[in-house]
Amino acid sequence: MGLDKTVASAAEAVADIADGASLAVGGFGLCGIPGTLIHALWQRGVGGLEIVSNNCGVDDWGLGLLLAAGQISRMTSSYVGENKEFARQYLSGELEVELVPQGTLAERLRAGGTGIPAFYTPAGTGTQVGEGGLPWRHAPDGSVAVASPAKETREFDGRPHLLEHGITTDFALVRATIGDRHGNLVFRSSARNFNPLAAMAGRITVAEVDHLVEPGELDPDEVHLPGIFVQRVVRVTPGDPAAERRIERRTVRPEGDA
Repeated sequence: MGLDKTVASAAEAVADIADGASLAVGGFGLCGIPGTLIHALWQRGVGGLEIVSNNCGVDDWGLGLLLAAGQISRMTSSYVGENKEFARQYLSGELEVELVPQGTLAERLRAGGTGIPAFYTPAGTGTQVGEGGLPWRHAPDGSVAVASPAKETREFDGRPHLLEHGITTDFALVRATIGDRHGNLVFRSSARNFNPLAAMAGRITVAEVDHLVEPGELDPDEVHLPGIFVQRVVRVTPGDPAAERRIERRTVRPEGDA
């Protein structure tokens, strides 16, 4: 592909994601999720997807759409508490889940994207994360069918550390507020979260952007992720319901306190 990495639609951007593909997906809760791309993937109906993402959305939005449709076979996540269907599939043996400490997950994505095969971290030592035995997949009767293996441990400065492996995936789906045709991206505030890290980990990274600008319009000092990590850019259509920014837990003061 040339320097102009734009594609006409989200459907076109995910057209070659096949059954069984692995994907790194940006977002934290519902903040910064690539909703348009997820919706396009949901409409395609591809299955057996192995997804690496902080969480799996909620029951009716984000990655929760793919989950409810039975399109996800494995999740690598750090938080799974907002999705009842996720819990049901996991406990019934329909879904394999690798739980990873949040900081470790972020670093595994970054490491994979920068060509670092593995690293040591103190996070998880003395727990099942390091010692093994975390249920990855249950059997239909509720027993543990697949458990996590023990991790290699090494001591640094008198403290044990676990060996963690970098993550790379076939594809990555991310959302940015601004992108140019070369794939340079700018994220907005907390929506930055896992997006740059997921983008780095994908062999083919697809970015949906709210605003598409021409090359040279972005100040290089403002770019959060350089275009070298991005292969496709699609502009979100204004008013597209799939791109709606939802709030997981709306918290407001009582009217009388205003």
